[in-house]
Amino acid sequence: MKSIKYFIEYLFIKLLFLIFKLIGYGNASNLGAKIGSIFGPIFRSKKIIKKNIQNCLPNISNNDMDNLTVKMWENYGRIFSEYMYIEKFRSKKLEKFINIKGIEILEKIKREGKPVVFISGHFNNFELMAMQLELSGIKLSAIYRPLNNFFLNKTMENLRKNFICKNQIKKGIGGVREIIKSFSENYSIALMIDQRVSEGDKLLLFNNPTYTTTIPGQLVKKYKCPVVPIYIQRKDKIFFDMIIEDPIYFGDEENVKSITQKLNNWLERKILLNPEQWIWTHNKWRL
Repeated sequence: MKSIKYFIEYLFIKLLFLIFKLIGYGNASNLGAKIGSIFGPIFRSKKIIKKNIQNCLPNISNNDMDNLTVKMWENYGRIFSEYMYIEKFRSKKLEKFINIKGIEILEKIKREGKPVVFISGHFNNFELMAMQLELSGIKLSAIYRPLNNFFLNKTMENLRKNFICKNQIKKGIGGVREIIKSFSENYSIALMIDQRVSEGDKLLLFNNPTYTTTIPGQLVKKYKCPVVPIYIQRKDKIFFDMIIEDPIYFGDEENVKSITQKLNNWLERKILLNPEQWIWTHNKWRL
């Protein structure tokens, strides 16, 4: 029964992808926003979203919460539509829509020739991070979480490997071995640190405990490498700022847990910059 449901979803999404491709980037993004605002609340739990927002913004009013939720779904829909334009972003046909700040940091990383850990979160079109890093000449492996819908997952994996980052590492125990191998071969790693995990350390995010990936902290301790945070924000609906921040170097006195908590603190600050541009649908605080 689940296979039938997944296949119907797959056919529906493939139809939408075709429509997005035919109507052009700007129109597709606007249509995606409308679709996200209408259909998003049907497929995701309003209760989880409300709980997540209250965890992070305890003083938010009901009206502001409703507005935040609507804008989040619009943003989610835009990201969905933009998958059909990843190839054009990759070929630089849409490069005017991405403003990269901190390109000199990438140039320095390339000159030094040592791998780093790039981190970000699901703030906006998060796929642009790995794509732009690889385009800039960084040797990169990107960690991803497979979709539950195995029909659609094949399409997304092909998109990611062909146009985002050719070295894709599946999240999970087996992926950890690949990460270590990749890093030892001088490939930097890119990952989203806000992905909900069932393993890792139980640390604070907005003063609430949540399982948090410790991969960046483990790599820092093993290889003495820096962490390079990247923040992507949407501007004027279809434009992006990709902000590459200065590398963070951790001292020998830091352990994996303290490093991971400091990265959670960074994540908090970035979420608060544009709360409507973070994806609030994951049941991240479920323990």
